[in-house]
Amino acid sequence: MTSDYAVQRRKMVDGQLRTTDVSDVAVLDAMASVAREEFVPGRKKSLAYIDEDIEIAPARKDAPARFLMEPSPFGKLLQLAEIRPDDFILDVGAGTGYSAAILSRIGSSVIALESDPDLAAAATDTLSRLGFDNVAVVEGALAEGLPSEAPFDVIVIEGAVDEIPTSLFDQMKEGGRLVAVLGHGNAGKATLFLKENGIIATRRAFNSAIKPLVEFQRIPSFEF
Repeated sequence: MTSDYAVQRRKMVDGQLRTTDVSDVAVLDAMASVAREEFVPGRKKSLAYIDEDIEIAPARKDAPARFLMEPSPFGKLLQLAEIRPDDFILDVGAGTGYSAAILSRIGSSVIALESDPDLAAAATDTLSRLGFDNVAVVEGALAEGLPSEAPFDVIVIEGAVDEIPTSLFDQMKEGGRLVAVLGHGNAGKATLFLKENGIIATRRAFNSAIKPLVEFQRIPSFEF
């Protein structure tokens, strides 16, 4: 079965990433080397390399379902961030840890921030078992980031958002980048935020429909 997954991984890179303009060698190499199936719940491992989002935690009364992002938009988002080998990265909404594993192969070190205790525990176990020793999993509120460890060279938000809290911009280094998908469904737009001279510049890059992170949803206001 391991060899079957290796074949699927190569097909993912060639058929889902390269064909959608992911050309960054570091991103391609990382996604070709990390066993995505290890980060997917047991009953869904056979679906690890499909070109769709994969549910990694079911909906509960107090929280919606969580998903592992489809490979193509994930790869394009990382490419947009232009991650360098010495970058210190905050992975927001790390889920079961796959995204942090990929980021750890591209940058220097990663903090995987996850609000769901079960997902954080799963990420810790899997990353440790597979030897990703430059990743630290931290349980905490996603929209707050992790100011105690800031500043970061790169912040990646692993789900669609309505807006970016100012607190996350404050946690970026000078020259730092934050990438996220703003908006939901077909209105989603992958966006790069770059801090230059203390000012945040914005560049919208490509359309992307990915699953939302509820912590970043705008609370409707009443109009009188």
